[in-house]
Amino acid sequence: MPDTLTEIASGLLFPEGPIAMPDGSIILVEIARGTVTRIAADGTVSYVCSPGGGPNGAALGPDGKLYLCNNGGFKWTPPGNPNGLLPIGQADDYSGGRIERVDLATGAVEVLYTGTDKGPLKGPNDIVFDRHGGFYFTDLGKVRPREMDRGAVYYARSDGSHIRELAFPVFTPNGIGLSPDEETLYVAETETGRLWGFRLTAPGEVAREPFPSPHGGRLIAGVGGYQRFDSLAVDADGNICVATLVNGGITVISPDGASVRHIAMPDRWTTNICFGGPGLKTAYLTLSSTGRLVSMPWERAGLPLNFLNK
Repeated sequence: MPDTLTEIASGLLFPEGPIAMPDGSIILVEIARGTVTRIAADGTVSYVCSPGGGPNGAALGPDGKLYLCNNGGFKWTPPGNPNGLLPIGQADDYSGGRIERVDLATGAVEVLYTGTDKGPLKGPNDIVFDRHGGFYFTDLGKVRPREMDRGAVYYARSDGSHIRELAFPVFTPNGIGLSPDEETLYVAETETGRLWGFRLTAPGEVAREPFPSPHGGRLIAGVGGYQRFDSLAVDADGNICVATLVNGGITVISPDGASVRHIAMPDRWTTNICFGGPGLKTAYLTLSSTGRLVSMPWERAGLPLNFLNK
């Protein structure tokens, strides 16, 4: 565990999707509480809105509003579980997957997308905007006692006018991000512990790799043993920093996959990382099963996000 780790807030109900805002606060979701939450630099917690369901990945859009992947809700481990608070399947009151847009000033929530011509969204998970104002997102799907959905990757416009499926089937797609030149879309799979790269030829257009690629992506890296991938962020040098479950921490992968390193964290469910602070040299991480937001100096600057850090 890094000795430079600083706890900013605790008592959160499975926090994910952190965004380091220009005012020094962190906006994140609490999936188990069903809220979009703001945490001030001094750790003070306030609530932007309560969209319900399962608010998950989030990103700031070109209009200054928050775009939210809502997975529709999880079932959770019971209180007192020795492994902490963990999602264990589709909620009994599952409300359907959707993409939502949140006005950060008023807390108003509107539903932007609930599906495509291929069918309904099941469990949208993570999101990233390109420089053109469109966004890519993953749909991990939902898990039920005897079955699970097949996941996919999508591209959509922020005005609600267009959404299309880019890759299918993808086995539990979770974290998503863009390379610095925006010519590669990265997607991390949870259950396989694999990182894939999709070559982009235009906004929302993928040049598919041939068979035996299962969905048109190129395998960049996979990790051995039982460890699972969650969300990701890209640093300024193009390295992909993947939040890693079970083997709790951040797995740092070079763009060519030749270098794979692990930085341990004190929570088996280290779910998200984002960059902020002066020069984007501070990493903010969600330690979800123990309900904490922490920060630490990072070895490299983060990649500026469109519509947030520029």
